[in-house]
Amino acid sequence: MTSETSPGLAEALAAGTVVLDGGLSNQLERAGHDLGDALWSARLLAERPEAVVQAHLSYFEAGADVAITAGYQATFEGFARRGIGGERAAELIASSVELAREAARRARGAVRPLWVAASVGPYGAMLADGSEYRGRYGLTVGELERFHRPRLEVLAAAGPDVLALETVPDTDEARALLRAVRGLGVPAWLSYSVEGPRTRAGQPLEEAFALAADAEEVIAVGVNCCAPRDADAAVATAARVTGKPVVVYPNSGEGWDAGARAWNGRATFRPELATRWRAFGARLIGGCCRVGPETITEIARSLGPV
Repeated sequence: MTSETSPGLAEALAAGTVVLDGGLSNQLERAGHDLGDALWSARLLAERPEAVVQAHLSYFEAGADVAITAGYQATFEGFARRGIGGERAAELIASSVELAREAARRARGAVRPLWVAASVGPYGAMLADGSEYRGRYGLTVGELERFHRPRLEVLAAAGPDVLALETVPDTDEARALLRAVRGLGVPAWLSYSVEGPRTRAGQPLEEAFALAADAEEVIAVGVNCCAPRDADAAVATAARVTGKPVVVYPNSGEGWDAGARAWNGRATFRPELATRWRAFGARLIGGCCRVGPETITEIARSLGPV
């Protein structure tokens, strides 16, 4: 059963735990695709859309209930730098949702609900210089809202089940995103990139999570693209501060060198952590960069059905 006939994601979170996918980029790279440019996986929306479908499908077949789209770095500004006009850019941004939806339709033997989360990366992702892990771009909340709103409108019109406002590095951008999603008619989750008990920009997580506590559009709050060791306290804090379901999908634990554009160190993500995060209040659980289908299968088995 695909999300086109499934119950809403918010209802599913009230009933149990939902499994997210893992890192889309590592799955595309495993298939032999070069993502070494400023558009990252968004480049394949135009050049290799079938590859994106297959990457999503690998996660659905591994046991994921939710596919996060290839739209993280899909922006009007980013496409414009590649000579792609606004109309075509809007088509490509919207296609990120349809490609994930197509993967859900193809998922063999899927009798469970499957959902599509439209990825909305931070402003720094468009810059492609690692600044999404620092935040504080020198822009006002209003300027950030004006950057995000047009893309969010296109994504909302494409019909995802939820908008994934992800890898948010600071509270200014969170405020802008929360303003930008108002009135779109699509629920959202808000997840920060964190280091220890603070956002990447250094604000306390209590302050960061509190911004979403009363946002009706937001059905889950949490963290992603962080080290697994930082997830425990963040999940507990998000649940306590907001009273909402918590979303958590850390990286493998390896470190990203933005200058060298390479990973280093060792993986520390363990599937058994998922049951601990659930005990702390997490209801959307998966992995981010360098977490593959095999790990998602283990998470799905440990958490059981929705």
